Amino acid sequence: MKRCAAPESPDAYVAAPDGWRRPLVERLRAAALDSGARETIKWGHLVYMTVGPVMLIRAEEERVLFGFWRGRRMTALEPRLKGGGKYEMASVELREGDDLAD
Repeated sequence: MKRCAAPESPDAYVAAPDGWRRPLVERLRAAALDSGARETIKWGHLVYMTVGPVMLIRAEEERVLFGFWRGRRMTALEPRLKGGGKYEMASVELREGDDLAD
């Protein structure tokens, strides 16, 4: 994936993806905001914070990741969560045609 400048705001981040990715990012964002977490741009993507980082949304060319710090602790609740990285990170990888309700 090629590097580009970080978006200036969360609204700019959500407006950037095209095609199937934008409505998916909008739905994930709405769910994250409903949790009461504070939204920011960090590390080039959307991050939702309470006391520290809790969730992230990262839109890429071929996929959208919805990730959770300490997400490996939730794999029994959501088998699509795949671990990786530090802080017990886990994320759901969504591709074109995937449904959040699956």
